[in-house]
Amino acid sequence: MKSDSRKDRRVLRHLRIRAKIRGTAERPRMAIMVSNKHIHVQFIDDDKGVTIVSVSTKGHEDNKNMASATLLGKRAVDVALGKGIKQAVVDRGGFRFTGRVKAVVDVAVKAGLVAGTVATTEEK
Repeated sequence: MKSDSRKDRRVLRHLRIRAKIRGTAERPRMAIMVSNKHIHVQFIDDDKGVTIVSVSTKGHEDNKNMASATLLGKRAVDVALGKGIKQAVVDRGGFRFTGRVKAVVDVAVKAGLVAGTVATTEEK
């Protein structure tokens, strides 16, 4: 019998998204994960299977609100630009593109990161 929990549905949405997008060294995948306690952002090169840069709200005062999401987006872009990443493909991780996920991406774009929400596998 198939489990139909909220987490299972999010994982299935994430798998559908991952079938359509792929990160490369020039344009890595910006994976966003929102949990009950923290927000995580990773820049991933799927060709090599490595995480280039990772930042999260762990160790900070406000961990999961909109203010911390905007600070995390700014911090993620600063670290990514330091590693030479100027473009990224956004992977919302099966979450809705609203609230904290949108705040992270909006701040990243305003800070200078060229972020697209879709890049097909044919683009690589």
